[in-house]
Amino acid sequence: MEAKGIYERLQSRFGELISGSDLEAKDPWIAIAPAAIADVSRFLHDEKDLAFDSLSNLTGVDLKADNLLQVVYHLYSYPHRHKIVLKASVPRDEAVMPTVEVVWKAANWLEREVYDLVGIEFSGHSDLRRILMPEDWIGHPLRKDFVEPEEYHGISTRRESLLR
Repeated sequence: MEAKGIYERLQSRFGELISGSDLEAKDPWIAIAPAAIADVSRFLHDEKDLAFDSLSNLTGVDLKADNLLQVVYHLYSYPHRHKIVLKASVPRDEAVMPTVEVVWKAANWLEREVYDLVGIEFSGHSDLRRILMPEDWIGHPLRKDFVEPEEYHGISTRRESLLR
């Protein structure tokens, strides 16, 4: 199924919860209301003519200029050989959205990575804790306003540039 068909299916099922799209992009995408991401994901996974059985990637993006954090979901259907990208954005100061871990098990670690590096919490996640940074690390390194501390537990974080 082409991106337009997927968009039309979502639009007819979820209406206003589908808030935008760019179906002509290299990777066509559909914007979803954050509160609906789990329901939309379950629909895309369970409908036989859609059958998005693979969450290929899930990542977080800091859209600082718009005061938003965004989660980007790359979905693929092995039975039908089609793909789509979903995007859900939340305000930077209210960065919480539902987990999709119950739909795709791969979301467990991917959501933990986004939580750790971008600071988006996933409600309903079975084990939401840092995965790359130490548990006591302050801040989220992929946020555009992140300032690396001068040291961590007495160890300098300064290093020479590798770009010389």
